[in-house]
Amino acid sequence: MSLATRRSSRVLFLASANPGKLREFHAAARPRGIDVQVLPGFAQLPPCIEDGNTFEDNARKKSLHYSAFTSELVFADDSGLSVDALEGAPGVRSARFAGPNATDDENNRMLLAALHRIERDSSGRPALRPASQKRAAHYVCVIALAERGRILTVVEGRADGLIVDTPRGSGGFGYDPHFYFPPLNRTFAELTAEEKFAVSHRGEAFRRLLEFLI
Repeated sequence: MSLATRRSSRVLFLASANPGKLREFHAAARPRGIDVQVLPGFAQLPPCIEDGNTFEDNARKKSLHYSAFTSELVFADDSGLSVDALEGAPGVRSARFAGPNATDDENNRMLLAALHRIERDSSGRPALRPASQKRAAHYVCVIALAERGRILTVVEGRADGLIVDTPRGSGGFGYDPHFYFPPLNRTFAELTAEEKFAVSHRGEAFRRLLEFLI
């Protein structure tokens, strides 16, 4: 497929069965005339082992792995939350922070417990470090686009915020109820899907992917 033909392709296959990601990507691509679909037969394909040390490692591995099962364009993302006070954790283990089959609630409880432990000194009293420094966090999303076992491009997005104890909002998924986004004075879970994608790490990365394609 030539570069011109590839960039004018109207279908992108997503190497993920995550319904939240599919909704966000599909809604963003539709106005550009691009249809995002889950890679056909995805659930029955041999899974990719996500053992990379970085988001980019995993995004590349997934897109290359699944592009072997189709002649069409395939993209995969790896994304997660990094908390400064936890030295970047949960990081690439965001989806399984509390265990291999952890739920969002379990991961969020693990995150808050880890923060509470470091926010107290050895005597059990609250530490003096400013709250904004202890709770600074950012979401990262890396998307890799592949065709027939070859990487075409890799793009990245980031969103900065703070972790709050009390969950707010019913939208989004993952750590969104606890991820407070100061510019909008709301958590990601309090935003509509359109509002979130306009400012999120995933939205920024995907817009960069669309710029490459169009």
